Amino acid sequence: MRLVVDLNRCQGYAQCAFLAPDVFTMHGEESLVYGPWADDEQREKVARAVAACPVQAITTDGPADGGSARAGREVPDAR
Repeated sequence: MRLVVDLNRCQGYAQCAFLAPDVFTMHGEESLVYGPWADDEQREKVARAVAACPVQAITTDGPADGGSARAGREVPDAR
């Protein structure tokens, strides 16, 4: 899934880093570090982190592994 964090909104409460430490980490006391894609195994932890963010700075969308959307290509319909 694709992750987007509004770093202007993020206040460094670190709830996301506590709930999904493999996805979100804190660099120092206020700087959030994260990758733009999370694996499907992290879906539940990321959902908890999104829900726990006090300022609602985290959003998710897209397939769990980024799929071809990450590469900017459309996948042809297999039907």
